[in-house]
Amino acid sequence: MNIGEIARRSGVSRSTVSYALSGKRAVSAATRRRIQDVIDELGYRPNAAARALKEGRTRTLGLVIPPAAGRLTFMQLDFVAAVMEAAARADLDVLLSPSGGDHDRSFERIITGRRVDGVILMEIRMEDNRVDRLQQEGVPFVTIGRTERPDGTCWVDIDTRLLVSRCVDHLADLGHRHIALINRSTELFAAGYGPARRAREGLQDAVARRGVDGVEFYCADHVQAGLACVEEILHDHPEVTAIVTINEAALAGVQRALEHAGLVTPTDFSVTGTVARPWAEQCHPQLTSADVPAMEMGSTAVRFLVERIANPDAPPVQELLVPPISLRASTGPVPITRR
Repeated sequence: MNIGEIARRSGVSRSTVSYALSGKRAVSAATRRRIQDVIDELGYRPNAAARALKEGRTRTLGLVIPPAAGRLTFMQLDFVAAVMEAAARADLDVLLSPSGGDHDRSFERIITGRRVDGVILMEIRMEDNRVDRLQQEGVPFVTIGRTERPDGTCWVDIDTRLLVSRCVDHLADLGHRHIALINRSTELFAAGYGPARRAREGLQDAVARRGVDGVEFYCADHVQAGLACVEEILHDHPEVTAIVTINEAALAGVQRALEHAGLVTPTDFSVTGTVARPWAEQCHPQLTSADVPAMEMGSTAVRFLVERIANPDAPPVQELLVPPISLRASTGPVPITRR
């Protein structure tokens, strides 16, 4: 049964029925009772949209993702899937919106048009003007990642600095003395992308603590960039025997370059890093890595946001995760000839 049938039997217009259900405009008590009697007689149940209107909410969450022109990594796809699944369990819809460059108009429409009840942001910069805009507009939000000053916001993140440092520790324990970090792109680093900045800090921490040599390289998020990056490392720093990376999109190119150079992993060369578990397990050999719990993080972000929407004055909540390094087949002792 639909609103049209209720309107016909009540002797009112469809808009009057809609106003009575949503409370958006005043309807006389007598008319409201007549409409309610018909609803009770027909056993009508408003759909989710009608319930949301009555509550003054859209029952929709906004998820701001990287621009569609760029290919999402396994980790980013897991974030999206986790948010979608967690929202569905809460009977909520998700509106995807790209952000960055020309796509910033889409982000503005979401926050100024009140098309969503709250927003989840991905790919956070140390200084992120999207966070500032959401705070200015009073829109509830949660970030996957965190800014440089995150105390006043809700977020879930991994401790990239500590994880990269631990990856270097693992390699140093295996005898590696010359280690390269393959970071994200120069553009992302310059833009203040949080994980890229913290990865550098993690390398610096471990190098100082362990007395090893560390060099850093920037790499775009695709296979060819990974191949070119490793070729550069091998040419300019032939002493390097191991790599730590936070760039999972370039991993296939990293492995291909090592194969082209006749280096066997991990007999001749070791590779580790922080990546999503599915990608680590699809590498050949499987990658020793700090597996990013992307599904858990996406689900947590939805839970935090739902709580924030229900109680916007509650203190902000945060969760910083430090997954253990999963030992697989891509790291081994430094070759005897390189010690």
